[in-house]
Amino acid sequence: MHSKTNNKESKTYVQGLRPFANTLPRGVKGLLKKNGYNYSEIINKWNKLVGKKISECSYPKSIKMNHKNSDGKLLLAVKRGDEIIVEYSKNEIMNKINSYFGYQLIKEIKIETFSAKEKSNNKKNILGNFSKNFEEKISKVENLKIRNSLSQLLKAIKND
Repeated sequence: MHSKTNNKESKTYVQGLRPFANTLPRGVKGLLKKNGYNYSEIINKWNKLVGKKISECSYPKSIKMNHKNSDGKLLLAVKRGDEIIVEYSKNEIMNKINSYFGYQLIKEIKIETFSAKEKSNNKKNILGNFSKNFEEKISKVENLKIRNSLSQLLKAIKND
């Protein structure tokens, strides 16, 4: 048996073997305890979990779990006008997510609306303020090919 006293472990392990949980950094342990991996899985698999129709008009904004890591509340951000589609498919979304994880992860879904037009207008205004600055910096680039590529990129971003 081998024991170490300088690594904050109170148990003894054979030849320095430790449980996997003890090898994780402290920050990662906190995320795993708070079910951060569940939220990231829901975000990564959102299109596959709920289908194309629902995923185009909504996305998961946050998830709040109780102390037992079950019966959570999922907050969905939904485009204005598509609330009815998501409202009527709440049970289907919960069933799909819970069956994916194998236990009742989500007990309740709350809906929060957002306007897609406001977000796109804000992005264009932000770019509009900086586009002159970008054009000045691009004109100072000495390499002709790079300058042309950057100006084409700026034009493409402006058109979106």
